[in-house]
Amino acid sequence: MVLVIDAQIAGISGDMLLSSLINMGANESRVINGAHSAEEYLKGSKILKMGFEKVNKYGTVATHLVLETSENQHERKGIEIQECILSTADNIGLSEKARVFAKESIRSLLHAESNIHGEPLESVHFHEASSIDTVIDIIGSAIALDDLKLFSDEIIATPVAVGGGTLTFSHGTTSNPASAILEIFRDSDMIICGGQSKQELTTPTGASLLVNLANRCSEFYPSMKIKSVGYGAGSKDFNGFSNVLKIVKGEAVNEFQLDTVQILETNLDDISGEIIGHMIDKLISNGAKDVTITSGITKKGRPTNLVSIICDPSATNSLINMLVSETGTLGIRVRSSSRYIVPRIIVSIPISIQEKNFTVRCKIVKHNDMVKHFKVESDEVREIADSLSLSFKETSYLISEEVKRKLNTK
Repeated sequence: MVLVIDAQIAGISGDMLLSSLINMGANESRVINGAHSAEEYLKGSKILKMGFEKVNKYGTVATHLVLETSENQHERKGIEIQECILSTADNIGLSEKARVFAKESIRSLLHAESNIHGEPLESVHFHEASSIDTVIDIIGSAIALDDLKLFSDEIIATPVAVGGGTLTFSHGTTSNPASAILEIFRDSDMIICGGQSKQELTTPTGASLLVNLANRCSEFYPSMKIKSVGYGAGSKDFNGFSNVLKIVKGEAVNEFQLDTVQILETNLDDISGEIIGHMIDKLISNGAKDVTITSGITKKGRPTNLVSIICDPSATNSLINMLVSETGTLGIRVRSSSRYIVPRIIVSIPISIQEKNFTVRCKIVKHNDMVKHFKVESDEVREIADSLSLSFKETSYLISEEVKRKLNTK
């Protein structure tokens, strides 16, 4: 099964994720009871009222968290919130996957604040995230995900709307997205976009939950048969769109995986083959999945080389800089593309050729637990060929026969 967390319009917050899971069918009583258990571990915080209600957000009926709390502290050390979450997770008997999810979500918040303010983790103070609300969002979501058995699904996030403009909080006024959001998403696979509002659409808690839940980010839905949909409403109302997080659960309809890659293209004129060859090697060694060179003719009959690079979104900027510095090109076209990938595994297989032992890495594609085909890394074929003083073609054949024999014995 696959779960899509669709935050590309209204972003994501902790209460929106929790509400969408309740809307999908998570046990409401279990979530509320778990939230009340947290009161024991966070002194000075009291849940006065908690429940879920249906609301209409710009034409979409969604579930909304109704919460009233009493707080006698305006700030707390982040580790107090962390200890409360971990103690509550142990007390209510969360599964190991749910417990790790809750632990890592609060750690993401802590690390973001630590990096921003240059303070050790044990000294970080929470302001906006210091109340029991944060605990409820994280513990409640962990309970609901556990209840719906979603931790075993492949979880995909769409690009995340973060909003724009400015926002004012305990550290003054800053541009949106705030530094905490940027820190949480930094070095993750998540893609962010501005969205349709000059207000905050994604909160630090929502961002922390998302990066620790999603396996990957994609601009496109996978091929799937829809089984259930959950709508979680945020507290704000916007003109022009529903402030609703949408989560969609479905059954994948084929064995292929869908992801999103970036395509970088540029035309190179008056450049030597040696420079192009060096450029290809350098791009591949720095994250390009593939590089293709196509000869062509441009304006005024000029010969050209069209360079096409496939890469992950996270590698786009570094490869663009490398392409410019290596070739001097004055412009690079960039576009996103979805692609289907045949699932494969890479295994190391010991083989013996001419009474010498080697270990080769092999990409294997299986279907119904049967090996459909395999491919040995060419660099390893070359090394073995050199060590045996054989041609690449002959070595490749001998390795393939050995690998086939080993795979058939497994």
